[in-house]
Amino acid sequence: MSKEKDIELEFEQTVDEEPAVEGKPQPDEVSLKEEAAEMKEQAKKTIQLIKEKAKEEDPKLTPSMTLRTILGGDFLSAEMVRRQIWLFVLLVVFCIAYVAIRYQCQQDLIAIDKLEKELLDAKYKALSCSSTLTEKCRESHVLDALKQNKDSLLHIPDQPPYIIYVPE
Repeated sequence: MSKEKDIELEFEQTVDEEPAVEGKPQPDEVSLKEEAAEMKEQAKKTIQLIKEKAKEEDPKLTPSMTLRTILGGDFLSAEMVRRQIWLFVLLVVFCIAYVAIRYQCQQDLIAIDKLEKELLDAKYKALSCSSTLTEKCRESHVLDALKQNKDSLLHIPDQPPYIIYVPE
C-alpha cells in the first residue's frame, strides 16, 4: 500500500510542478486533473499487472526427470520442499536416532569387552588358587606338615585300610 501512495504522490508532484512556459498556452485545471486521474489509473493497472506477474512460485517441472535436472538440483524446488518438509524432518530424526543408538551400542560393546577381560582374569586367579590349594592338600605335603608339628595326634597308619562288606 505504501508503494502505491508513493507512486500517487510522485504523479501529483509531476503534474503540479510543471513549469509554466511563456509561449505555450496553459491547460486548464480540469484537463490537468483528468490527466492525473488517467495516470493514476494507469499506475494502478501497471502495479496490478506487476503483482500478478511477480509471484514467488517455482515453475512447474517437466514430467521427465533427467540426469541434468537431478544434478542441477532443479527437482528440489521450493514447492516440492514445502510439500515434503515432514518427510525431511522424519529423516533427520531417524538419522539422529540411528547415530545415538549406534553410539550407545559401541559403548555397550566396549563395556562388554572390559567385563570379559575382568572375567578372564578372575578365572585365571581362581585356577591359580585352585592349583595352589591342590598342591598344599597332597598327601606328601600333609605328611611333611605333620612331621614338622610333633604335637599333632595324627600319624601315618601302619596297616592298610580294611574293606568291610555289608550284605544287603
